[in-house]
Amino acid sequence: IGFDATCSLVVLDQGFQPVPVCQDGDRQRNVVMWMDHRAEEQAARITNTGHRVLSRVGGVMSPEMQPPKLLWLKENLRESCWNKAGHFFDLPDFLSWKATGSLTRSLCTLLCKWTYCPPEGWDAGFWTSIGMEDILENNFSKIGSTTCSPGIPLGDGLTQEAAADLGLEPGTAVGASVIDAHAGGLGVMGADVKGFHLPCEDQPITSRMAMICGTSTCHMAISEQPLFVPGVWGPCLSAMVPGMWLNEGGQSATGRLIEHMVKGHAAYTQLQEEARQRVPFTGVNIYSYLNSHLSSMANSRTTVDLLASSLHVWPDFHGNRSPLADPTLKGMVIGLPLSQTLDDLALLYLATIQALALGTLHILEAMKDAGHDIRTLFLCGGLSKNALFVQIHANATGLPVVLPDQTEAVLLGAAILGACASQDYSTIQEAMKGMAKVGKVVQPDYELQSFYERKY
Repeated sequence: IGFDATCSLVVLDQGFQPVPVCQDGDRQRNVVMWMDHRAEEQAARITNTGHRVLSRVGGVMSPEMQPPKLLWLKENLRESCWNKAGHFFDLPDFLSWKATGSLTRSLCTLLCKWTYCPPEGWDAGFWTSIGMEDILENNFSKIGSTTCSPGIPLGDGLTQEAAADLGLEPGTAVGASVIDAHAGGLGVMGADVKGFHLPCEDQPITSRMAMICGTSTCHMAISEQPLFVPGVWGPCLSAMVPGMWLNEGGQSATGRLIEHMVKGHAAYTQLQEEARQRVPFTGVNIYSYLNSHLSSMANSRTTVDLLASSLHVWPDFHGNRSPLADPTLKGMVIGLPLSQTLDDLALLYLATIQALALGTLHILEAMKDAGHDIRTLFLCGGLSKNALFVQIHANATGLPVVLPDQTEAVLLGAAILGACASQDYSTIQEAMKGMAKVGKVVQPDYELQSFYERKY
């Protein structure tokens, strides 16, 4: 078995019982979600220390990482949470502990979200400098004293209790976990691309970028040597692929932003009303419907992309994770008319997707400037099932996009961990190559490059 999960913060007491992370004291609410930005002020203070650990997170501490979340809990819920807490887990590590009883933490979570840095490990000076010297107690036992690489078998496998809960055999191998985006990277990056005429064919895996596109988007690139990219997390050795350095860019709101723009529009409410009256919209996914409507608006006279030539979106409604690394940024739309027709909704939807694709281009350029040579994009996640989203990413970046054969590549990445833990494969790299498959290749429309250069 392999586990992946969001990099949310789980709080337990010394007896491994939930500790609430909210004012109302509800013990069922003991998780700070990954995209919770309550700790923006704490993150800014940590950045202002200029501590050396910040070089591994693009120079700026994000409120989506765990140190500012911990500091917020200490400063705001000292009595009800901080003083009672005995264990702080990243959610992937919580799941593997729940399954095996092992407190060993994955290097994936600790490197990417907690400032851990092998071979030295935890930097005591960092935690002291931000006012959390109590984290040092008992050799950092609250946040993890023992670590291992993703896919390494934990403990004696499934405990009796976990096996009974899951309907499986006790002792079933459980691999050290990864963050969900990193599982997506494992599930797509290593696919054999021979015969697809891609620029990454016969090139090292470092020529590929994995994009895990869902509520947010993570941009995963690996290198043989450490590359420091301003505003991009990493480099982290063996955080995803053992022996390789990981840089992780990202956009804090992508699928969530598209949903916000579409469902907040007056025309969407009208569509919902029509659906209740059983017009053709009934039973059709709203995004498929809008894709089809945009095609009819273009109607052979122009390319869909060009329809939004006078409508522009700045997509950082939930701040900018990369490469500007500014969680205080807000979104913006330029070119809105007074009307709120179906055409207006479709164009706003299109312009939002284009803005997200240009955000990906911004991240690609930052990585290229730092030394990455990325020639092909590998997409997975919910948004990768949206044909327009995929095509516009190819068009805006000028790079071909590979889609996985598997419906859920993130789950495949977790399965890769399990396959290594059970020794079906001897290495993560071998499992990636053996289990990840190419499903479809989407080529860019190079005639649109000048349009996107102007929009950019």
